[in-house]
Amino acid sequence: MRRIRVRLHGHDLHARIGGVDGPVLLLVHGLLGSGASFGPALGELARTHRVVAPDLLGHGQSEKPAGDYSLGSFATQARDLLTVLGAEAATVVGHSLGGGIALQFAHQFPALVERLVLVDSGGLGRDVSPALRAVTLPGAEWVLPAVFNRWTRAAGRQVLGPLQRFTPPGTTQVVTGLDTLADADSRAAFVHTARAVLDAGGQRVSAADRLYLAEALPLLLVWGGSDTVIPVRHAHDLHAQLPGSRLEVFAGAGHFPQVDDPARFAAVVADFVATTADQVLTPAGREERWAAAVRGATTVRDVERDVERAVMPSATPG
Repeated sequence: MRRIRVRLHGHDLHARIGGVDGPVLLLVHGLLGSGASFGPALGELARTHRVVAPDLLGHGQSEKPAGDYSLGSFATQARDLLTVLGAEAATVVGHSLGGGIALQFAHQFPALVERLVLVDSGGLGRDVSPALRAVTLPGAEWVLPAVFNRWTRAAGRQVLGPLQRFTPPGTTQVVTGLDTLADADSRAAFVHTARAVLDAGGQRVSAADRLYLAEALPLLLVWGGSDTVIPVRHAHDLHAQLPGSRLEVFAGAGHFPQVDDPARFAAVVADFVATTADQVLTPAGREERWAAAVRGATTVRDVERDVERAVMPSATPG
C-alpha cells in the first residue's frame, strides 16, 4: 500500500491506495479512526482489488480544520477523492461511523456505488456505547484535555505498549484512536464529529427512512458478534428488513471484525464482489434505479388546491 497526500479544497487529505487494476474498494473508517483501521485486511484486499482508504478530514494524518463534520460533508470528501484518483465507481465499505457515511454516499451519489458493505455500522438504530454518548454532554470539550494530553499519552504508552500483544487485535485500534486525543485539533474534530451523529440518548442520525433505496443494491453486512459499541442486533434487524442482503457475523469478534480476523474479512468481501458482478449496472442504470425507487416511495399532493377547496365552499344551486 502507498501513502499519498491530496490537496483537496485547500486541505491536506491523506489516503492509503494500492492493489491491482481491478474492482475499486473505497474503505471508510469510523470515529477516531483512519485508513489504518482496516489493518492487515487492506493488504489482503489489495491482492485482487484497487483499494482506496482515506483518512477523513479531522482524522488520522489528514488536516483537522474547523468546519463541517457532517455525514454529508464526509461523503462529499470521499466522492471528490475518487474523482481525483480517476475512479468512476466503487464498492463502498464503511465501518462504524463510516457505515453511516457509506449510506449517505449511496444516497447522494447513487451512480458511483456498485455495492455497499456495512461493517458494525452506525445509522441503523439508537444504540451506541455510553462512552460515546458522554462526548455529546455539555462541557465534554473541557473534560477531554484533562483526560487526554501529552502526559497521559506518555503514561498510557508505557503501560499499554507491553500489554497490547496480550489483548484482542481490535484493542490496538481503540488505543491508537484515543492516543490522537492528546492533540487539541484532533479533540475538537472528534467532538464536532460525535455531536453531528450522537446525542445523550444515543445515535441521532438514522438511515431508517431511506433504507428502501438500498433494496436493489448488492448489500453485505459484516458484524462482530460480541460488539459492545453497536450491537449485532442492528445487523439482524436490517437483514430481516432487506432479505436480499448478505449477513456475516464473526462470532467472538468485537467492534473491529476486519482486524480481529482480517483473512476472513478480506475473503468475505472479495467473494461478495466476485459473486455480485452480474448485478452491477452502468452509472446511468444505477442513477435511474435510485430515481425510480425515490419516485415509487414518494407521494405528491396538491396543497394549494386543497386550501382553495377549504376556503371557497362549492356553489349551491339557485
